[in-house]
Amino acid sequence: MKKILLSLLCLGLATGCQKDLLNSTPYGQLTSSQYWRNGNDVVAAANALYTPLLSEDGFVHTEWAFDNCSDDMNRAGDHADEGPLEQFTFDASNSKLLLTWSTKYEVISRANALLLNAPKVQMDKALQDRSLGEAYFLRGFVYWRLSLIYGEVPLLLEADALASNYNKPKASVADIRNQIEADWKKAAELLPATYDEANQGRVSQGTAYGFLAKLYVYQEKWDQAIEAGRKVTENQAYRLAADFGDNFRVATEHNPEILFGLEFSTGWTEDNWSTYYHTPQAFGGWGFHEPIQDLVDEFETGDPRLALSIFRPGDQVDRGAQGITTFTKTMTRVTGFAFRKYTNFTASGDMDQNLNAPLLRSADVYLLVSEAKIRSGKNGDAELNAVRKRAGLSAKTNATMKDIMHERRVELAGENERHQDLMRWDKAQLIDLVAHYKKDRGPYKPGRTFVRPKHYYFPLPQRQIDLSNGVLIQNSNY
Repeated sequence: MKKILLSLLCLGLATGCQKDLLNSTPYGQLTSSQYWRNGNDVVAAANALYTPLLSEDGFVHTEWAFDNCSDDMNRAGDHADEGPLEQFTFDASNSKLLLTWSTKYEVISRANALLLNAPKVQMDKALQDRSLGEAYFLRGFVYWRLSLIYGEVPLLLEADALASNYNKPKASVADIRNQIEADWKKAAELLPATYDEANQGRVSQGTAYGFLAKLYVYQEKWDQAIEAGRKVTENQAYRLAADFGDNFRVATEHNPEILFGLEFSTGWTEDNWSTYYHTPQAFGGWGFHEPIQDLVDEFETGDPRLALSIFRPGDQVDRGAQGITTFTKTMTRVTGFAFRKYTNFTASGDMDQNLNAPLLRSADVYLLVSEAKIRSGKNGDAELNAVRKRAGLSAKTNATMKDIMHERRVELAGENERHQDLMRWDKAQLIDLVAHYKKDRGPYKPGRTFVRPKHYYFPLPQRQIDLSNGVLIQNSNY
């Protein structure tokens, strides 16, 4: 949505930009004379749903800080609260837990406001449906992330907004995910399948179906996962990019494989925190989230995704007008490696802040469908091999979960999936995550103590518990 102005008047009128859940604006008090006057207002409010996603503490950095827990990377940055996240020594006072909570509930508040008011506006039906679909999807998406991070959280819907009922106890994970499913199904009904150039970056039917497939895999609803996933894998509108690297280049970042991503554009959005936090300091970034040798070693010999995903010592990096730079270990903070996926250069050789950050690609959905088939006793070769074929690798026959685990790790390296994948496989007793994380993976990832089930979820922010006056109860074991 690079042609859409995101710093809109509706940010003030429709949200109040409150930082705490309990101080949210009473949306039932907003009237059409104040804001919801016409279709332009509704579309502007829909545009504003995306804005918090681009904040440093919403999705762009803090979400990746949670994946520092995985076996893929080191939290190479200098933020004090990120060390305890990686080492599983965090507590409820950790700043990352509070900041991402507040930003996510801001999206929910904006979505509820739109769902309450947009149906009352006389406007073009297609635009009205699209805007409602965006609100349903993004509300479901944020609850999805909240349920992965915290488990049980307050479930705030339209009726709560009307009643200014924000101090609610936690809902069960099952209830939250039932709401997510309902929101994404509704989004799939309302959203268009594709967009014209001016609206690239908005969520689509493919986005909703792709995330439904992911939800069903987490719930081990295999038939439903396969059916939802087929809406992506069998639709040419969401086909895999011809080149894996196209997903991480500014010129091709809106290819059909990108089902959802963080949209950045110089001059239209705030700083691109994704490029800053992943790009080495030598190239203009800050160099957090560095891959470790263990991840590099996971790639098969000849897999082109390694060079397209990770900077390694000796790589020749083309920086346009600045010429070819040899990448060295000294360009990194710690490990000697950096994620290449989030780094592009302008013609002048500077770090390009127009680069988007994918949050869901069709390749992810292909591998989820393959997994659902394998775990339900079916053959998942077709979807797995579609991803491998794109990488120029040999096909697998009668693929197993070991093949899925490998393929997801290398295909989605650095895309905030690994830790959650490992935890769901541990819950299914497909791996022993306690032993897995106890293993010493070298000086930048020594063995750590993962406590089951405590560390399946992070603690609720202590500030939110204090504000609730006893309504919110901390997660078990914290």
